[in-house]
Amino acid sequence: MRKTFSLIAVAGLLVTLAACGHNAEQRAATGAVAGAVVGGPVGAAAGAAAGTVVSKAADK
Repeated sequence: MRKTFSLIAVAGLLVTLAACGHNAEQRAATGAVAGAVVGGPVGAAAGAAAGTVVSKAADK
């Protein structure tokens, strides 16, 4: 149960950090860095994807 809550908290932090930046590239890069800190290479890929998704939603 504790592990589930930690993963939810990390995912929320990742999405929050992925939203930093002014354009899609900056948001993807910020998400990748945040993901790398939290989850290594897999986290970097997930963070970049989250940054891109947040960017697409924010640009509309």
